[in-house]
Amino acid sequence: MAKKLEKTIDQDLTLLADTLDEVLQSAGNKSKDELDKIRSKAEGVLRDARSRFNGETLTKHAREAAATANDYVKDNPWYGVGAGAAIGIVIGVLLGRR
Repeated sequence: MAKKLEKTIDQDLTLLADTLDEVLQSAGNKSKDELDKIRSKAEGVLRDARSRFNGETLTKHAREAAATANDYVKDNPWYGVGAGAAIGIVIGVLLGRR
């Protein structure tokens, strides 16, 4: 699930960057009608990206990711213990450097 969300975010950011790049490159040599068309396209892409990643959607994805992680730890408890120990060691080393 997290990979799917990450891929979607990457695609949206790439599309936004490409559209912005098109607007910036063509601003000097396009007619007003063509600029209005490009601007409308950019606004549409931005609106779609915002609607897909509003607070509700991100909260839903975060809950699904947490549920998936919870299920994984329940199915593989020793991996969870190992990860917790590793994180504890890292934090201990970092705090010990003070």
